[in-house]
Amino acid sequence: MKIWFLNTTLSCISRWLRFGVCMINKKIFFGLFILNLLVGCTSPTAMLGPAYTMSSSGNTLQAGLSYGSNKLITEHTGKTPIENLKDISLTEKKELKNIEKNTLESEDFYILVKNKIEKTSSILNLTNQ
Repeated sequence: MKIWFLNTTLSCISRWLRFGVCMINKKIFFGLFILNLLVGCTSPTAMLGPAYTMSSSGNTLQAGLSYGSNKLITEHTGKTPIENLKDISLTEKKELKNIEKNTLESEDFYILVKNKIEKTSSILNLTNQ
């Protein structure tokens, strides 16, 4: 005996939804599993720069100096050297963005405009006579 309501479009959609939910759950589980494996890679990357320096130059003193200076900067400022460079570049961009404002507020600009106004008013006074 065939049950007619199990072969309808609605039953097909519900099967697809169950399959989709199952696949989404598998993707989430797989993503969390991979993320858990990669979390352990963050600590050794602190030694990646000095290790590269030592392998390229062969100088252990230079590699130790590089690692030590990075640690010193991090302890002193609370930020890594890369974060410090990002902050410096952002402040430079802000200064460049306000260059028009700085120009309009400068003393030289004020003197220039004042001289031009005086010169123009003197020319207009001569033509009115």
